[in-house]
Amino acid sequence: MRILLLEDDPVLSDIVGDYLAEHYETDRAYTADEATALIGQKRYDLFIFDINVPGQNGIALLKSLRGLNVTTPAILVTAYEDTARLKAGFDAGAHDYIRKPFALEELRLRVENSKRLFKIEQKQKVLLGGDCFYDPDAKRIETSQGRQSLAPKEAAMLEYFLAHPGRTLSAEELVQNLWEFDQLPSDATLRSHIRRLRELVGSERITTVRGIGYRYE
Repeated sequence: MRILLLEDDPVLSDIVGDYLAEHYETDRAYTADEATALIGQKRYDLFIFDINVPGQNGIALLKSLRGLNVTTPAILVTAYEDTARLKAGFDAGAHDYIRKPFALEELRLRVENSKRLFKIEQKQKVLLGGDCFYDPDAKRIETSQGRQSLAPKEAAMLEYFLAHPGRTLSAEELVQNLWEFDQLPSDATLRSHIRRLRELVGSERITTVRGIGYRYE
């Protein structure tokens, strides 16, 4: 489960972020602009937004995201006692809230309830061999040397290979299943994606079958 925490107080961000990171994959943002940038780069299962942050506040950010059809569940954090802001938060698209100060365990209970309500499940990482794993949620390759994010088409191609191990896949089959008709790639583009995947997962795992296509071993 991947969570985006928006909290401008660095001390509270560290406390809450470190606690969440013990149980979930957690990114932190201190402003709405930082949160927006992260949302443009990754897919999140849950937002935890403090209402009172500098610039665009948590409610305004959530409302703008809902206007862009971002449906990620959201918990609002507030120090306010009045119900007007809570109503504004729910109207903006939040499904839950928690008041400061709060116990960390209470926050986790609310996160787990969100996970249950919205049926959020983390996909299992796939062992590619040795210490090399593929994280299908994060769309990245992980090894003891670090993590490498995949471009959308690279991730889709790897997942297609993983779904058809040991079978020779033609270039035509890959293109037909991974690209829209009006966005067909050139041969050079396809080879570039194959080359990139080989660099990340090992050239021995994706072999060329001359005159036919590619096979994932």
